[in-house]
Amino acid sequence: MKARKHVFVCTQGRPPGHPRGSCAGSGGAAVAQTFWDELARRQAYGRIAVTACACLGPCDGGPHVLVYPDGVMYQRVQPGDVAEIFDRHLEFDEPVERLLAPAAAWG
Repeated sequence: MKARKHVFVCTQGRPPGHPRGSCAGSGGAAVAQTFWDELARRQAYGRIAVTACACLGPCDGGPHVLVYPDGVMYQRVQPGDVAEIFDRHLEFDEPVERLLAPAAAWG
């Protein structure tokens, strides 16, 4: 079954002190794990796919999460935000406004 939504969670790392920062340095791995845990809890396999990935573009303001096919990027996502993203965006197509990355993040 083709997933209705695909979530990409940046887990890209950089050396400590790098001027751009990194999603790994701001908790990207914990966010990815929380998405996988929530996917399992909701038994959403087949409807939603979650993939840890390398750099999505912006590095400051991470961790970043990208939802396709919607083309919605979130920034500063923390594990406590994951259930809300599932509840509002992944289940009902309503992006979580307070986490949206600014248009400039797309480059």
